Amino acid sequence: MKIEEEIIQPKFRNYHQKAVINLIFTSNWIGNLQQQFLKPYGITSQQFNILRILRGQHPKSISASAIKMRMMDKNSDVSRLLDRLEAKELVERKICPSDKRAADVLITDKGLGLLADVDRDQQAFDHVIALSDDEAQLLSDLLDKCRG
Repeated sequence: MKIEEEIIQPKFRNYHQKAVINLIFTSNWIGNLQQQFLKPYGITSQQFNILRILRGQHPKSISASAIKMRMMDKNSDVSRLLDRLEAKELVERKICPSDKRAADVLITDKGLGLLADVDRDQQAFDHVIALSDDEAQLLSDLLDKCRG
């Protein structure tokens, strides 16, 4: 469905305004679908992002501040998210030997197992945008260009 129909707005100031509004709308639409996709696994999209970052570091640990720098949502409360992931036994925090005030974070075997489960179903979610491989690549390149 066209953005004009989705938000019931027939006119835009210019094509740039239309594109930005369409990006915001589509981002929220995909975010909502991702939340629905992750709900059966008992994690949020921000928690999923942290687990993926930790899996990429595995078996090495990473600091909470480094996690925050790599997150897609830079406004996330990483400490709170880590508390919840730790309560679910998906991550483990260890006192950093070089700085007793900081903690290094590791993904647990249970966290790796959860991601393996998500990965089995991820293929279907990856195709939530109805584009060919070439179109998906072009879209990704254009989005990169938007961010400079």
